[in-house]
Amino acid sequence: MIDINKKYRTRDGMEVRIYATDGIYPYPIHGAIKWPKGWIDRTWDNDGKSESHALDYWDLVEVTPRHKRMVWLNIMGTSPHGHYYLSRADADLNAGIGRTECIKVELDFEEGEGL
Repeated sequence: MIDINKKYRTRDGMEVRIYATDGIYPYPIHGAIKWPKGWIDRTWDNDGKSESHALDYWDLVEVTPRHKRMVWLNIMGTSPHGHYYLSRADADLNAGIGRTECIKVELDFEEGEGL
């Protein structure tokens, strides 16, 4: 079910603006897709399926927040140590005997990804 309070894009990545979710069946979702020269109006069914069934790339996909993190991992021989650290200093402080290297890992992921 499409929620007017959530953010959506088209399946092919175009920005979407939702105006209403209480239109007349079978396409009660009213909004617009952003094109290079402006906005084009569209309607969708309750599941976000485009009224133009042949154009499934206009179906709605919920945009989930992205998160970015940088962490440090201690490597012990050929395997990472059991914890990640938010700074190199913390990783060094908890290195322990046998650390062969300390690597910086930059994470960029959508909320819920990998669950």
